[in-house]
Amino acid sequence: MSHKLKQMLGLSLAIMIGASLTGCSLLPAEEAPLKPPLVKPAQENYRTVTVEKGTISQEINGSGSLESTQTEVAQFTGQGGRIAKMLVASGDQVKKGDVLVQLNVDGLDIQLKEQELATAKAKLAYKQAKLAGDADAIHIAELQMDIEELKLERLSATFNSKQLVAGMNGQVTFVEDLEEGDFVEPYQTLVIISDPSRLRVALRVETGAEIGGVDVGFPALVKFGSAELAGKVVQTPSSAPVTMNEQLQDRYSKTLYIDVPKVPADASIGAFADVKIILQQRDDVLKIPRSGVRNFLGRTFVRTLEDGNKIREIDVETGIKGSTEIEITKGLEEGAVVVLQ
Repeated sequence: MSHKLKQMLGLSLAIMIGASLTGCSLLPAEEAPLKPPLVKPAQENYRTVTVEKGTISQEINGSGSLESTQTEVAQFTGQGGRIAKMLVASGDQVKKGDVLVQLNVDGLDIQLKEQELATAKAKLAYKQAKLAGDADAIHIAELQMDIEELKLERLSATFNSKQLVAGMNGQVTFVEDLEEGDFVEPYQTLVIISDPSRLRVALRVETGAEIGGVDVGFPALVKFGSAELAGKVVQTPSSAPVTMNEQLQDRYSKTLYIDVPKVPADASIGAFADVKIILQQRDDVLKIPRSGVRNFLGRTFVRTLEDGNKIREIDVETGIKGSTEIEITKGLEEGAVVVLQ
């Protein structure tokens, strides 16, 4: 190969190498991959409570209402009929003998007046016969007078049976929703009258089991507004009187009756009162909120927080269960920190 050709080949190789190096320098340099940030594990927050000693009680709390201990259920007993007029409304004050409900008399009022006239005539005839001195006429007149008086007595009883009257003084606490022309059956309760001077508190619950532990004589705290009164239980489902009335049976099975020595002057039938009955109470016992006790597969336990963040499960035994707290009789010591659910 000639010297000149060698020079040309060397020059071409140098140009190619230079172009290659130049092209590489035009491409962007690759960035180094970023390292993942350091994530600090989240620290779990627990709701906790410290086990402490105190007083705990099992209570029944509810809202009761004032009811009369003496009531009268007014109803027609002989026969029913159609309503002519309802003469009282709930809340009315009535006196013994007042007419509560009037049934249609179907012409009995005219018959009664006619019979009163016939009786008066018979009495006059008897009087005149006595003045005449005729023994036979006197006897006949006397018999006629007796007959007319007997008719008047029976007709009056029939007429009066069309009126429902109050058997006692008191306040009307119930009136059946009836209108003129409605038919009522015998022994249908139309009006209830209550004695407003003889009151007690009735506390109703959803199920009788809730008050199964209450006995007659248990103390109760009754609160009317700001006035607090000490009362006592006078009737429970187990001590309720026997009755064939299904509505009363159901009511008695779910109601506690509480006697209060003196009701506030402004409290009347139907007034509401807050009632608290303490079933059992203990002082100086270990207690925690009820949400701190867990139950699983027949096991009763709590979770305690130790050394700041260590969770430990401890089996416990419980005692009185209050509305918000529960007594711990075994398994925990005062000062332990319990994790709430």
